[in-house]
Amino acid sequence: MSQQTVHGNRHVLSGWERPTVIVGGAVAWEGERILAVGPETKIRESYPAARYLDAHGGLILPGFVNLHHHFYSALARGLDPGVEMRDFPEILDRMWWRLDRALDPDTVRLSALLSAADCVRWGCTTVFDHHASPSCIDGSLDLLAEALTTAGISGVLCYEVTDRNGSHGTELGIAENLRFIDAHADDPRIRGVVGLHASFTVSEGTLAAVAARRPSASGVHIHVAEHPVDDRFSRDTFGSTPIQRLEQHGLLDERALLAHGIHVVDVDYDRVAAAGATIIHNPESNANNGVGRLDIPRAAGRGCAIGIGTDGMSSAVLRAQRAAFLGLRGGSEDPTLGYRDVPRLLATNARVAGRFLDEPALGQLAPGAPADIIAVDSPPRTPLTSENWFASFVYGVSETPVRHTIARGRPVMEDFSHTTLDPEALSSEARALVPGLWERFHQLEWNTPYLGPAPGNGKENA
Repeated sequence: MSQQTVHGNRHVLSGWERPTVIVGGAVAWEGERILAVGPETKIRESYPAARYLDAHGGLILPGFVNLHHHFYSALARGLDPGVEMRDFPEILDRMWWRLDRALDPDTVRLSALLSAADCVRWGCTTVFDHHASPSCIDGSLDLLAEALTTAGISGVLCYEVTDRNGSHGTELGIAENLRFIDAHADDPRIRGVVGLHASFTVSEGTLAAVAARRPSASGVHIHVAEHPVDDRFSRDTFGSTPIQRLEQHGLLDERALLAHGIHVVDVDYDRVAAAGATIIHNPESNANNGVGRLDIPRAAGRGCAIGIGTDGMSSAVLRAQRAAFLGLRGGSEDPTLGYRDVPRLLATNARVAGRFLDEPALGQLAPGAPADIIAVDSPPRTPLTSENWFASFVYGVSETPVRHTIARGRPVMEDFSHTTLDPEALSSEARALVPGLWERFHQLEWNTPYLGPAPGNGKENA
């Protein structure tokens, strides 16, 4: 029989759908499943032989879900592209599309391990990653899956299909998604979906091929209207918005993951809501790239489900939620906004992840639910209740570190120390590999062929 564990010493927040604070609460689990949640005195009486994990006065929560990440960005910190980037299309073309082409299997693997370590550090126990490495497509998702398995956390992975690297790259990307989806169809911890870059780099033929070949239960994970170029090019070239194109090809459904969704008209938000698709807000990345911000009340008011992601900026989901709250208030110049819609983002994340992993109770601290549990090192200095929990998160909890991360019953970080990965050793390895990666990056041209505007080669202007 596996070891029973009781996690206690302060408050428990039961989940995100109907959050309930249990003052002086505790959680008991055995193997991968939660046994009981309730007052600590009662839980410890029920499981007297259990190992005790001390939250040291912190707050015990369900593990976080990140609906949109880019592991491959992990080795880009401090990288100078060597050329001015004046808008988002130039950021893509001169930074990210050069970096992804410079990646090789070793840097893909290391980027994934470093990102997985960051997920553990910030209490993220389930992550959706959107990957691109055009120079090493075949088997690249296996490298990501191995990193998540080593770290001990769960994930839903995809490869970014695009036409910007030619028809051969398109076919390899589709094949990598389909192979991985099939290989992990019954995996309880790792699943696959079909990844697409964005409407302005995906042709009608590619959308049709994805629609015809993807398994019926698989979704698509795509960037949508992150910048006006996506909407403008789609309308000018295909006579349809990005949302309409997905709908026309039968790809807009309850398993469609739509990252960003900023520059979307109301009628398309209505289409998203009717299909049961999910918009994924990435507030920190949007601010960094200067692309605008998602109008959360407008999209939510049309009935859209909205989740939260980090888009490769970090792995700190709770910090991203705080940025969503502050960005909404600052961008709208209305300090009354935020408390109605922003708290729902974490609930959407858990619900969507549960759908993809066949775990309807994921994101809850309840008997029978997956034992994905974290302790945030934030002893409450004011009363914490089921009514004011979100204010405590925004103005306190989001600023504090995670002490323990338990993923399916396994402590993957305990008392701030990783148990499955060695971030210091990984960082040392990264420092040895990064010079080669950056050298390959600087040898690559920009203004690469893609469906949107690509004037000239650009290398001669470097």
